[in-house]
Amino acid sequence: MAICTLTGKSWMNGNRVSHSNIKTKRKLSANIQKKRIFDVESGRFIRVALSTRALRTLNKKTLSACLAKFCA
Repeated sequence: MAICTLTGKSWMNGNRVSHSNIKTKRKLSANIQKKRIFDVESGRFIRVALSTRALRTLNKKTLSACLAKFCA
């Protein structure tokens, strides 16, 4: 299962709609990417599975600031 380790974002429910407007349930998975991130405080790389929204936030802020924001 694809779950973001930082935000906890995972799949969500939706409908598959046919041409005749018949709706059947489907699962929409989150856009999760596996990345190696360098942690400045510990001085080593950390391998995490992140959503693309969390990656964009990490580009602006540090890892510790993101952890404080999402885990608070």
